[in-house]
Amino acid sequence: MATGPMKARGRVHARRAANSTAVSAAARAGFVARGVIYVLIGFLSLRIALSDGDGKQADRGGAIAEIAEKPFGTVLLWLLGTALAGMALWRLSEAAFGQAGPDGKKASKRAMAAGRFVFYGFVSYSVLSYAAGDTGSGSGSSDKSSQDITAKALDWPGGQWIVAVAGSAVAAAGAWIAVRAIMHKFREHLKMFEMSKKAREAIDFLGMFGGASRGIVFASAGVFAVTAAVQHEPGKAKGMDDTLRSFTETPAGPWLLVLIAVGLAAFGAFSWASARYRKV
Repeated sequence: MATGPMKARGRVHARRAANSTAVSAAARAGFVARGVIYVLIGFLSLRIALSDGDGKQADRGGAIAEIAEKPFGTVLLWLLGTALAGMALWRLSEAAFGQAGPDGKKASKRAMAAGRFVFYGFVSYSVLSYAAGDTGSGSGSSDKSSQDITAKALDWPGGQWIVAVAGSAVAAAGAWIAVRAIMHKFREHLKMFEMSKKAREAIDFLGMFGGASRGIVFASAGVFAVTAAVQHEPGKAKGMDDTLRSFTETPAGPWLLVLIAVGLAAFGAFSWASARYRKV
């Protein structure tokens, strides 16, 4: 049997599917969904900074719960979860065939795309499960989850080292995200030539400010994980909600959280701009 030509044709068809209009639309819908989540997290963070948040969580679970409370909330969650599944599908195609751009086929970039596929696949599953009636899925506290995972890991042989390395990796990733945002590296992935001067200036600001704020949050969460490992105290680990609340304990008081909250909302707006101008 001519399995070689058949496999080659299969790869060609798969590559065409990955580059199809449908996958492009799925990716852009995913950016819209990501923007919704970050704008809501920014809004919830701002509410915490100014009035303690009325018990709301400033994380993905809080954003999902906020949407669910609105008219047609379940329908909106189905749309959001489906759009995030589209983002996961696009990341899978990047992992399989490479990203747009001259160095998009590098192994490192394809590995990162694979990691993002897993992440967005999990987020999509959580949102869709919540929409289907499993209210324990997706809306749980990121703080409790972080502490539970940390506690289990610390009980493993070499657990302190494992948690410390994982926390260091998250902190480094956050710093990397922030530095790339400040250096405007996101321009490499956008169709800058299609923007007007005002749009370019606005998107530059949103990408820089929003990306830096997002990176700072991730880096801070990583530092808390390292602290939990060093002190062997799972309670020191923090999810996004507690990490954001910790900014109010700095000398700047709630105003640092206000700044970060606005930055996260800015990243959400940047995600919406990416839905229009991203190279996919």
